[in-house]
Amino acid sequence: MDLYDQIHNIVRAIPPGKVTTYGHIAAAIGARSGARLVGWALNAVAHSDRLDIPCHRVVNRLGELSGRMHFETPFVMRERLEAEDVRFVGDAVDLSRHLWIPPMQG
Repeated sequence: MDLYDQIHNIVRAIPPGKVTTYGHIAAAIGARSGARLVGWALNAVAHSDRLDIPCHRVVNRLGELSGRMHFETPFVMRERLEAEDVRFVGDAVDLSRHLWIPPMQG
């Protein structure tokens, strides 16, 4: 299985109402400094018809919606998270309530 498949499988496993970070996904696949790789893998999904991968549940290390510009509008990512009862503190997800850390892969 290639790295993009591993990343996509982790994102599919994020429960509704939870988020994880690019860095946590990178650590789970053994690429500790691979947060950008995770971003590229999710960007590839954003420009496809793959609706089975809930990319809206991946945020940056501060809980900010850094990927929001890759959705239909800049507001879709937050709207989807709020529909799952994810709470925000200002413009960032409340990570103390909603952070999900993926298990190590492999």
